[in-house]
Amino acid sequence: MSKKQPNDKRGFVYSTDPGFRFEEEESPVAETLPPAKQKLRVRLDTKQRGGKAVTLVEGFVGTEEDAAALGKSLKNTCGTGGSAKDGEILVQGDQRDKVLQWLLKNGYLNSRKV
Repeated sequence: MSKKQPNDKRGFVYSTDPGFRFEEEESPVAETLPPAKQKLRVRLDTKQRGGKAVTLVEGFVGTEEDAAALGKSLKNTCGTGGSAKDGEILVQGDQRDKVLQWLLKNGYLNSRKV
């Protein structure tokens, strides 16, 4: 009877080699840059969203937890929903002015509206 091997994110499902082990990829730990050194771009995006507009904050360099915390602060400021993933922060609706004002007020000096 064969032992089941766990699936892998790269798509491997089964191997005939009994000594086969998945090698974990080393992902570099991204340190969060201080707010003054972040180069964030704020823009309006409607692609692949069913025509709905979202404010997209791009260029965040740091950990997923810090991106989520920044996203939560922006969403609370705007009073809307959204998400933070893959270094992008989404805020529902056209909130570019509010988001940019909040970023500049909180030390994100290199932020700009695109």
